[in-house]
Amino acid sequence: MLIGLKRIYDKPSITDGKRVFIDRLWPRGVKRSTANIDLWMKDIAPSDELRQWFNHEPDKWEGFQKKYRKELEDNKHLVELVAMIKTTDITLLYSSKDNEHNNAIVLEEVLKGKLKPSK
Repeated sequence: MLIGLKRIYDKPSITDGKRVFIDRLWPRGVKRSTANIDLWMKDIAPSDELRQWFNHEPDKWEGFQKKYRKELEDNKHLVELVAMIKTTDITLLYSSKDNEHNNAIVLEEVLKGKLKPSK
């Protein structure tokens, strides 16, 4: 199945599959009633401490990736997402303005790694 990435502010598409919002905080300016999400997995997001430390500073990107991957190792919701992806396409929704340095990118890489067949 496919994993897509999209800002929650972007228009939904029929090809999105299940739309999963993966940030801990609800985004400004988006009404919950019209957000068009299937699931809000705020507990898969980086911890408040990590999020505040990173502060969307590209210079901290390498460290953020390592620390977030470490947090995901013990995250029970990761198993839930992997199971979901095995049955349907999903789009991970995030609110960051930075499309190159955000938790969705890291989570997508981790999920793809979990889906690779073992050798």
